[in-house]
Amino acid sequence: MANVETLNPAPTASPLPSAASDYSAFLYPESDGKPMAENTLQYAWIVRLVSNLKWLLKDRVAFVAGDLLWYPVPVETPPAPSQAPDAMVVLGRPPGDRGSYKQWEEADMPPQVVFEIISPSNSAREMLAKQAFYNRYGVLEMVFYDPESFEFWALVRSAPEEDLTPVMAMQLPWTSPTLGIRFELFEDGLAVFHPDGTPFKDPDQVFEERDRAQAERDRAQAERDRAWAKLQELGIDPSQL
Repeated sequence: MANVETLNPAPTASPLPSAASDYSAFLYPESDGKPMAENTLQYAWIVRLVSNLKWLLKDRVAFVAGDLLWYPVPVETPPAPSQAPDAMVVLGRPPGDRGSYKQWEEADMPPQVVFEIISPSNSAREMLAKQAFYNRYGVLEMVFYDPESFEFWALVRSAPEEDLTPVMAMQLPWTSPTLGIRFELFEDGLAVFHPDGTPFKDPDQVFEERDRAQAERDRAQAERDRAWAKLQELGIDPSQL
């Protein structure tokens, strides 16, 4: 006869956070359960911003991230206040992998610049809540853009204790005081430019340009090889020319 304990095992209780690291993960989860983007247009903008900002700041001490949870203050019980900007820049903090950005572990430095790419499900109330959060926790520049309606606005200040100044679409072109990048609206929507005037490009555009440049170098080399071969056929040593 089978043992009763085998047929009816005692239920196992769910483990509670026991170690400090477990409790930290409990207080500050690394995901808010929301997707990075709701459509390909929003995703393309997030990738464009993050990749170009990383390139722009590659020679500076700066942390750039997309859709990463930022926790500005520590708490003893959840929920911890947080936001996950579509893109954010923290000047003065080193690049590297992070599961979240816990500000008190980062010399108490908040992001100076944040970007929000608006999706169809984002409500005006949600955007106002994000603005209030960024304002409260010291963001210097916040940029909002809807890639479907081309609606653009930004809020900027030169120091955390100063009031925010709005920048609206009709005030474009506008240059970010912190990053030096320029925003400009065209008939097909917003364009962002590096300080040297080159536009922000998608990674696939960069790869295509690299491939075209390599193909041009290959063609030039092939023409040189043919010219040298022809000279050698004529009994001329090209190295002596």
